[in-house]
Amino acid sequence: MAHQRITYCRICEAHCGLVVTVDRDEVVSIRPDKDHPLSQGEACPKGIAMTEIQNDPDRVIHPLRRDRASGEFTRVSWESALTEIASRLEESIAAGGKDSVAWYFGNPGAFSYSHAIWAKGFLDGVGSPHYYTASSQDVSNRFAASAMLYGSPAVIPIPDLTRTSLLLMIGANPFVSHGSLIAAPRIKTHLHAIVERGGRVVCVDPRRTETARHFEHLPIRPDSDAWMLLSLLCVLAEEGLCDDARIAGQSLGWPELREVALRHPPEETEARTSIPAETVRQLARDLAAAPGAAVYGRTGSCLGRHGTLVAHLIDAVNVVTGNLDRPGGAVFGHPAIALEEMASRAGLDTYGKVRSRIGDFPDVLGALPASLMADEMTTPGKGQIRSLFTSAGNPVLSCPDGPKLEAALETLDLHVSLDLYVTETNRHADFILPATTWLERDDLPVALLSFYAVPFVQYSDPVVPPRGEAREEWQIIDDLARRIGIQPYGHAAARLAARLKIKLSPRTMIDLLLRTGPYGDWFGLRRRGLSLGALRRRPSGVVLEKHVPTGVLGKRIRHRDRRVRLADPRVLDAARRLEGEPPASREYPLLLIGMRELRSHNSWMHNAPLLMRGGREQPLRVAPVDAERLAVGDGDIVRLVSKVASVEVPVRVTDEMMSGVVALPHGWGHRGGWRTANDAGGVNVNLLMSAAPEDLEPLAGMANLNGVPVRLEVVCRRRDAEAALASARGGHA
Repeated sequence: MAHQRITYCRICEAHCGLVVTVDRDEVVSIRPDKDHPLSQGEACPKGIAMTEIQNDPDRVIHPLRRDRASGEFTRVSWESALTEIASRLEESIAAGGKDSVAWYFGNPGAFSYSHAIWAKGFLDGVGSPHYYTASSQDVSNRFAASAMLYGSPAVIPIPDLTRTSLLLMIGANPFVSHGSLIAAPRIKTHLHAIVERGGRVVCVDPRRTETARHFEHLPIRPDSDAWMLLSLLCVLAEEGLCDDARIAGQSLGWPELREVALRHPPEETEARTSIPAETVRQLARDLAAAPGAAVYGRTGSCLGRHGTLVAHLIDAVNVVTGNLDRPGGAVFGHPAIALEEMASRAGLDTYGKVRSRIGDFPDVLGALPASLMADEMTTPGKGQIRSLFTSAGNPVLSCPDGPKLEAALETLDLHVSLDLYVTETNRHADFILPATTWLERDDLPVALLSFYAVPFVQYSDPVVPPRGEAREEWQIIDDLARRIGIQPYGHAAARLAARLKIKLSPRTMIDLLLRTGPYGDWFGLRRRGLSLGALRRRPSGVVLEKHVPTGVLGKRIRHRDRRVRLADPRVLDAARRLEGEPPASREYPLLLIGMRELRSHNSWMHNAPLLMRGGREQPLRVAPVDAERLAVGDGDIVRLVSKVASVEVPVRVTDEMMSGVVALPHGWGHRGGWRTANDAGGVNVNLLMSAAPEDLEPLAGMANLNGVPVRLEVVCRRRDAEAALASARGGHA
């Protein structure tokens, strides 16, 4: 008999509430939860399409073992798989050392509290520094900037959407992403509400994105955000627009940063940014005059050559205008579980605690640059990677130079994947172990609670039992850890439990953290406080505050003097390096940017027919003026060439692009065990990106995926292609 279960989506940070119809332990349909206090009956197509991923016939639901000679996978038992994995892992460690083991943790894993804790804990238990995550293709430099500014990479301000009067968004497209490093269901409503109450939303982006079409669009040349931000600071200093009292009370280093900024007036940076000088000057005045303004940057601001500097300067503008930790400005979330405080006390909020063997890059929250994995596998010496675990990740598509990584994967002693599908990455694995979907596990968004624009918490029990033989990632890791004699725990409470021989499960841990957190019941001492039991009785979640509290900066900063550091020498050096930037390349006159798509999420949702309806295409977006100059039109096939590789793609001419800039979506070019995804075509844009250490952003090891110099070469005109196709079919053009 069919019944309904309440849960929430774990595809992006919005965490929209969902109602799942279940019949005989199978998901029948998914719809938005009208009773969810924040999403209020709204959800995007991806959450609804999880029915098709849950029931996908291509999904891996039994352990698979690959024969290296034939490349074929065969089904094996869990006992056989784990026994052989443990044995081969121990042999590899004996030969190569503890620091020869690596783990790559993909983006979907960040939405599971148990998976994240156990994966990092496993690697710590082994004793290896080789931890890699998708953050080095996304957000590591935001964390690195926070480490310098606030003393912890886990301290991240968010825009106060519910009270701001001016929101300046740099490289963000929340109408498609639904928000990143901010959890705000119905974010479209939030943004329109800013304008409706008399405020402004300004979108800085080389492309007139889906979000920018609804608000003020400020086109900018890719990878020039640092120049714009320095010019904003320059104007604020020149025109006496700084909030001197708040600067003095909150920060150190403004005189040094001010000196650097004054060398970059907007009249001199206009050629770099393509933003008129007077526009920058007026924007600086508006930020200073607004009763509450917030500067917020996301993926587009992170993926260039200066991402850490850009993140630092974003927060510096918020400080200098008096908008940090202020209603309507950039604020610090108030989570039910204070993860950043826990991480600090446990010594897990690291930046530069370890450094990579290749390139000498700092770790960021324990993670090293994923672009280096291939070199770390093939470069001999102490610490060479010999065994790799990948979970919920597809770095062959998401990292630069996928072919190099594919070749390196074949050299390993052991490669084990925990995933839902046979992907472009794990088709090279020795074992694929079937993981659960988020509909098959319990969850609470621990890592993302501090990003809620309205303080909120929700817990979900599993909606259905695991399909086939799928298991939760933490259970797989826990079982394997026991077989090799380690404890997969990475924090003090778990280590204490291990010493006392207490079996600690993720659910027990999360209940303990909830009950002792700022809203906890303290085991009955606070009558209306939170516990896991209390949340289970309110499955649509609990709003904790109307607004994010302010006046908390002194409690959040981890520097001993409780001051924001505006002039870290590493950041000042990065700012000075801008002055030596070479001019635009004549050989590669265009700049390539990436783009998100509403019915995609990186590379893992392209096998759902609901999301692939309508003949999905992935053309290269080209501005009309560039198309005319290059004599290309819609449907023409061009070769897109960078300094490292080339791909062939169809063209779409669109006035959403600024001149000199082209855009191509990421996550495509499938060659795995997912038939719908393989049939979708498209190319892997990251083939055009360099994985060389000298091409990574130095302060965080981020891949340079934005503003990449390229050129176009015409391969085939659309009319010629259509004529050839018609001829092949026996027809006529």
